Amino acid sequence: MSKEFLGEFEELVLTMVGILQEDAYGNAIVSEIKDRVGRDVNLSAVHVTLYRLEDKGLVKSSMGGATNARGGRRKRIFQITNAGMAMLRAMKEARMDLWKLVPQLKIVLS
Repeated sequence: MSKEFLGEFEELVLTMVGILQEDAYGNAIVSEIKDRVGRDVNLSAVHVTLYRLEDKGLVKSSMGGATNARGGRRKRIFQITNAGMAMLRAMKEARMDLWKLVPQLKIVLS
């Protein structure tokens, strides 16, 4: 794995690809972010981020089948790669190490 870092939005999109697995395509990722995080995101921003993650080798894509619901258009389905999973694990471990350094504060209720 390279020493490349991900931005917060890249990490969020990559995590959603891992969660959605075979259902990871643009609109599904937008909906999942809204449902799980309560954050409104732009479909174009998600697509740009997915292509950037693909360029970094963290996801790969393939075309799904055409559906009548989409007017015969095909979906581009994204799948997390081993490098993508390794990146998420490394980021999680780094965050956990930092959280361990945060002093445990006692909250005093009045």
